[in-house]
Amino acid sequence: MKRIAIFLVPLLAFAALCVFLWRGLSLTPSEVPSPFIGKPAPAFTLTQLTDEQKNFSPKDMQGKVWLLNVWASWCPACRDEHPMLIEFSRQNVVPIVGLDYRDQRDKGTEMLQEMGNPYQLIAFDGDGRVGIDYGVYGAPETFLIDKQGVIRYKHIGPITPEVLTKTLLPKIKELQNNA
Repeated sequence: MKRIAIFLVPLLAFAALCVFLWRGLSLTPSEVPSPFIGKPAPAFTLTQLTDEQKNFSPKDMQGKVWLLNVWASWCPACRDEHPMLIEFSRQNVVPIVGLDYRDQRDKGTEMLQEMGNPYQLIAFDGDGRVGIDYGVYGAPETFLIDKQGVIRYKHIGPITPEVLTKTLLPKIKELQNNA
């Protein structure tokens, strides 16, 4: 009986470990649940990237469905996502507000001059405090915020054409149709 237990316990532990690994590998990293979904977007006031004399606050977007896109010039995935944002901004579906996260003001401005500017405006979060308030793991991340200022969706990673057409656009249309 002891001999069976000696072999059975490690075998059961290995099987349990395999189940946990299988479950973990089946998850999608861009679908990390956010505790902010369904809650008001954290309030902040920051200067704008291109004009330090102007401020931005989420209150300025009250009554609109909008996207908050967290990006930085040092972020390779943000550069990959940027052409998609340019193309989407031309469709004028919703305002896209940028949050230049943990960046240098001149580097962020240089990137926009080089690649184009998809944003209605850009808040400058040089020290990353606002990003922390939003639970940002890293750039890029995008938040869909409704007319009442409630976060309805969070996407981690670059927005792709598939994410845009299959996830974001249907959610945006649903929110825009709700009174």
